[in-house]
Amino acid sequence: MENSITKVLKGSLIVLLVFQLTGCGTLFYPERRGQRGGHLDAGVVILDGIGLLFFLIPGIIAFAVDFSNGTIYLPGGRYGHLREVKFDPKRTSLAQVERIIQDETGRSVKLTQSNMQVSRLKSQGELAEHFSSVDQEGNRLALNR
Repeated sequence: MENSITKVLKGSLIVLLVFQLTGCGTLFYPERRGQRGGHLDAGVVILDGIGLLFFLIPGIIAFAVDFSNGTIYLPGGRYGHLREVKFDPKRTSLAQVERIIQDETGRSVKLTQSNMQVSRLKSQGELAEHFSSVDQEGNRLALNR
């Protein structure tokens, strides 16, 4: 009886160590590989941290693997998931743009509000530069025309 209990404990320990060595984010979110920066995923950090509490070396390896793979970061990088919606600005009125936003996001907006800022960007690459100059409080929406 005691022999079978020790086998189960040893097997469980091996499985746990293998999971820690691969990194929790790499194991649970392989689609996140290659991300560079952004907000940390608290769940992955906590799971990697548990590895530090119980097994120092595997925990350090788990953090190293997740940071090097980029799987410790939430998807979408710093500004969340962006979706490009194209339309012809010469043939689209503000009311039609408001309708496009409503259809794509499920949120109603009025582009003529006094606190609304509409900017024309030449490419998606300009989004990071534009958002870095905008206060990060509240909801932001970017359109590429």
